[in-house]
This record gives sequence, C-alpha cells and structure tokens, in this order.
Amino acid sequence: MFLSMLIYAFVTSFTPGPNNIMAMVFTNKYGVKQTFRFCLGVGIGFFVILCISCFFNMILHQVMPKIGWIMAFIGAGYMLYLAVKIMKSKGGEDEVLDRYNHFIPGMLLQFINPKAILYGLTVISTFVLPYGQSNVHLILLTTILALIGFLGTFSWSLFGSIFKRFIASYQRPFHILMGLLLVYSAISMIWGYVM
Repeated sequence: MFLSMLIYAFVTSFTPGPNNIMAMVFTNKYGVKQTFRFCLGVGIGFFVILCISCFFNMILHQVMPKIGWIMAFIGAGYMLYLAVKIMKSKGGEDEVLDRYNHFIPGMLLQFINPKAILYGLTVISTFVLPYGQSNVHLILLTTILALIGFLGTFSWSLFGSIFKRFIASYQRPFHILMGLLLVYSAISMIWGYVM
C-alpha cells in the first residue's frame, strides 16, 4: 500500500502542471532563492488541501461532482490567463509575473488547481483512509504527500535554474512552450468534464 501510494504521489507530483510550470518560469526569471517562497506556498497550500481532503473526504466527494466543473472552468481560466502572461513576457522586469512569485499566490493557486484537489481526494480516499484513520496516521501521511508535492514543484524550479543559460538563449520559444503547456493543462481539465 505505502509503495503504491509513493509511486502515485511521485508520478503525479513530478509531471507538468500549473505549479511546476510556474516554478520553472519564475526560477528562470528570478532565480531559485526568490522562487523558493512560491514553491513553499505551493507546498503549504497543497498540505492544506490534503488535510481538508482527509477530514472532509466524504463531504468533498459528495460535493465535487456538483462543483467540479465550476472549479475546472475557473482553474482553466486562471491557467489561460497565466499562459498569456508568460507567452507575452519579454524577460527583464514583468510586474504581472512579479505579483505571482510569492508565498500567498503559490498557496492560493492550490485552491483553484483541480489537479491538486482531485489528487488530494484520490490519494486520501484510495491510499490513506482505508488503511487507518488515527490522527497521527493522517498527519504523517499528509505530511509525506505534501513534501513529495513540494519536491516535485521545487525540482522544476531547480531544472529552470540549471538550464537558465540555455533557456535565456531561447527565452521567447521557452516562454511560448511553457505557455502552451499551461494551455494544454487547461484544455485537458475542461476536456475531462466535457467528455
């Protein structure tokens, strides 16, 4: 059970999504040190989502089908907004992106990120609650899962830093590619509710 949960958590946390793409863009633009606060906000927000999923899993599971499509459209709209801002960014100072490279936006992004919410519901209902519901068990596993989520986002941040020189040489195509990945993520979310 634990190994299956870890595999699921790593695959889900390290694949492209709004958190990871934004972390890579921010690190490329501002460096790892300044982007760490965004990554930390993502990690804390993700931890909160997991805690909510633990303690209110049944309620959320009943409500999600009713509000899931609304969240998907809000999240997709926000992701499309970010995609446009990233694709239009010319490097240097960009006040719009500057506003999002902080702890609070990173944390709040989790509450409109359907990938994070659906992941929280899935991992908690599949791998956590069936095998124990003591407070210590729930806190320990949500902390491990949140740490894996943080590491996924931070690894994308490090990737942006490691390849900063290469990315700087191809900044415009890089911004377009990252923006298109966000567009793809947004369309995939909406497509899941339409089909």
